[in-house]
Amino acid sequence: MNSSKDSSSSLWQVYRWMLHYLKPYRWKVFFTVGCGVVMTAGETIVPKAIQYFIDDISMTKDYNAFIMLLLLLAVLVIAVIAAGNARNLVERTVGVKASRDLQYDIFKHLRQLGFSYFERHPVGETLSLLNTEVAAAEKIYWRFLPATLENTLFVMVSVAVMLTISLRLTLILAPCFLLYYLFGPSIDRKASKYSKQKAQDQIDLNKKIYEGMSGVQEFRAYNRESWDLGRTFDKMSILFRSYLKWCFFANLRGSYRYLTFNAGAIALFITGYILIRNQTLTVGEFVAFILMYFTTMWKLTSIVALLNEQKLMMFQILPLYNLMKLKPEVAECANPVILPQVNGEIHFEEVSFGYSEGKHILQHFNLRIRAGERVALVGMSGNGKSTALKLVGRFYDPLAGTVSLDNVPLTKLTLGQLRESIGYVFQETYLFGTSVKENIRFGNPDATDEQIVEAAMAASAHDFIALLPEGYDTFIGERGIKLSGGQRQRISIARMLLKNPKIVLLDEATSALDNISEKEVQQALDHLLIGRTTITVAHRLSTVQDYDRIILISQGRVLEEGSYEALMTRRGAFYQLAEGQFSESEVNVHEEPALDVALRKAR
Repeated sequence: MNSSKDSSSSLWQVYRWMLHYLKPYRWKVFFTVGCGVVMTAGETIVPKAIQYFIDDISMTKDYNAFIMLLLLLAVLVIAVIAAGNARNLVERTVGVKASRDLQYDIFKHLRQLGFSYFERHPVGETLSLLNTEVAAAEKIYWRFLPATLENTLFVMVSVAVMLTISLRLTLILAPCFLLYYLFGPSIDRKASKYSKQKAQDQIDLNKKIYEGMSGVQEFRAYNRESWDLGRTFDKMSILFRSYLKWCFFANLRGSYRYLTFNAGAIALFITGYILIRNQTLTVGEFVAFILMYFTTMWKLTSIVALLNEQKLMMFQILPLYNLMKLKPEVAECANPVILPQVNGEIHFEEVSFGYSEGKHILQHFNLRIRAGERVALVGMSGNGKSTALKLVGRFYDPLAGTVSLDNVPLTKLTLGQLRESIGYVFQETYLFGTSVKENIRFGNPDATDEQIVEAAMAASAHDFIALLPEGYDTFIGERGIKLSGGQRQRISIARMLLKNPKIVLLDEATSALDNISEKEVQQALDHLLIGRTTITVAHRLSTVQDYDRIILISQGRVLEEGSYEALMTRRGAFYQLAEGQFSESEVNVHEEPALDVALRKAR
């Protein structure tokens, strides 16, 4: 009992939360209600006009009254049509705008939640929230909620009118409605249940299609296209079965409603015949009542169906509500410190961090990087090098300890000032499916074409861009699929250079380049990074020999640090690593066996 009450209370909270998106459009909502009043008046006046025609005009043969009635009906029809069209247009407009606001808020909130959310939830699931669940809310905005209000208004008015016509006939409505209510809601719930199941199966199919499109290269490489098509067909079959079940109960609902309507109509005809024969009811009154009966019963039973539909839609929208209640793990400071000038000094103080509970990647990590200093992080994969960069960009907050910029904790700075001061080149760069020029301009939306070319030249990207079919205006496909890995990386570096940041974070920025391209980019970086605080996750030790400091990280702590010459002179773990790497022709610094051996020798 309590769980049922809690569920109803929770759904009511979801409903109220969803309806607050209508608040900016409340006058338009009131306008649609006014249109509903006009339509209700029209639907109730027409039967009364027919009653007047049968009982009075046809008996008295009053031509003037007949003309006046025709004019009244003509005006009424025009008013109802105009009100109906205006209502539909405004309802659609309000529904689209409210759902747009909802979708925008969700998208904005997803950005605030950060990386941790996306690590726990598949992209297909998130896309479903932004599309399928928002579409359900839009249906409520423009269809279910207005229909519920309009039907309720009509039923209230029509029942009052029917009572004025005949109390006895009106009382017959009660058993007819109870007959429908005996089994109708159960059928409605079944239909709504399979409608919800159909929507969920559609979401699952969308996820599968997204996966199939995203992994097309792997499916072809492993010759698993038939296997993937089979899995997709299975999802389609599940959706088809849900659709059939929904169709069955939707049709059964209509058939049962039709049965109860006509059962009530038979009862009305029998009672009406008796009343007319006893001269306690006129033919006009009976015709008017019958006309109103069918419309009233249809709208009355529709209210039950609409309420059931909305209740089940609330379950569908509940994930949106829960998502919007999630608190960002990285939040803006209420009273932030604004640095008059960013110098670029970074300090890790007793920092501990892990992506999963109980497993720390960085443990009591301490490191101070002077403004303008170039620092390289080396070590085995999974020891926290890239994680340290993410903490500097405040993609995550440490579980313990403090990361500071210019002696101010990052948590006290605005995210805008912090991230505007940082240029980041990821190991796996993301390029937009637009032109080369627009991808580079992303680093500085106000940059001129000349500045874009200069940045590309500095990143050794200009030569290959000039050879593209449209040069800088060449569209590079989704994620830059038309370019090689090295080309994508150089565009990413050009983008970073165009931003002109005070702090540069390079996460294996040259890992996708060949030796010649890497040397060219490295020379450009050596020149352009002068005076900027630079933290690099090193791919090959040869690229960081001239860095101010090299930090060897092991088990989430700083194991060794110093210049390349100082570390080699010390003959510790870094020396063993460097000797092993160079003797093996530039073996990847992250290969675990090589570093394991080096660390064991050092101990």
